[in-house]
Amino acid sequence: MSDRPRYVFDTNTIVSAFLFDESLPGRALKMALRRGTVLLSEEVAEELSGVLRRERFDRYVRRERREELLYGLIREATLVEVKTTIRACRDAADDKFLALAVEGNAACIVTGDADLLVLHPFRSIPVLNAHAFLEWVRR
Repeated sequence: MSDRPRYVFDTNTIVSAFLFDESLPGRALKMALRRGTVLLSEEVAEELSGVLRRERFDRYVRRERREELLYGLIREATLVEVKTTIRACRDAADDKFLALAVEGNAACIVTGDADLLVLHPFRSIPVLNAHAFLEWVRR
């Protein structure tokens, strides 16, 4: 296993990074890929793929480009088989990010979701928004 830090990004943060390259989420994702590795599970990748197919995003980035970005991320990411079931978040749909972080031994979770942010830290794993992540990773 690599000594590089491992990071979990929630779906909305990745989508924002793809749609708005120079946004805080965009800069955070680039930094995570430079300094470490992004963790994905099959469930997270499937959710991300479905969200990125939404027509409403066509006005920001062509669908083909969104697919290229997704496949690029999948190639760069470390796929983690999640066997752990966690029920800790107010929004049960977000528990998959917690399980991925625990199973993948993540250094932190990056999210803008208040339901995840209130859990900071989760089992000693920092739960940070993109801005806080950029500050944290630079220290």
